Amino acid sequence: MEEFFELINKRQSCRKYLSKLVEKEKLVKCIDAARMAPSACNSQPWHFVVVNNSELAPKVAECLQDKIMNKFTSECPAFIIVIEESGNLTSRAGALMKQQDYRSVDLGIATEHICLAATEQNLGTCILGWFNEKELKKLLNISKLKRIRLVVAIGYPENYDIRKKVRKSIDEISTFIE
Repeated sequence: MEEFFELINKRQSCRKYLSKLVEKEKLVKCIDAARMAPSACNSQPWHFVVVNNSELAPKVAECLQDKIMNKFTSECPAFIIVIEESGNLTSRAGALMKQQDYRSVDLGIATEHICLAATEQNLGTCILGWFNEKELKKLLNISKLKRIRLVVAIGYPENYDIRKKVRKSIDEISTFIE
């Protein structure tokens, strides 16, 4: 049990990467971890495009950057693009009836599984929601009808010193009714 909490505390957003390609086997383990994530009605509303190519990665990075945001991605050797799929009929019907966005929740869980699997393998990650979706779709030949929801920058961190995490207290984020 203690190992799980150590893993959670070790995971952090990485913004400095070594110029070292990530082994395909490690990326496959990350995708396999996402594959095992729970989802509403087992709909698995995701598809992952893995870019681990020294010529294409800088072009992906350009789609993630603007004048102020995500400049660090230029150094990143690999990316996992998280694409939203429609899900199955049961989960879509439930989402409509309950007015819940189950797909976004499911994608968030799968993405965190990717990040924890990466951390377990001494890789650094940063989850990005700021990008030029149109240009990224064009670059990676992703259908205009699909939605890119997140991009995970992934690679070997330049420095793996664990930063002190600043979080709200348990009392601020929870209410126990006993």
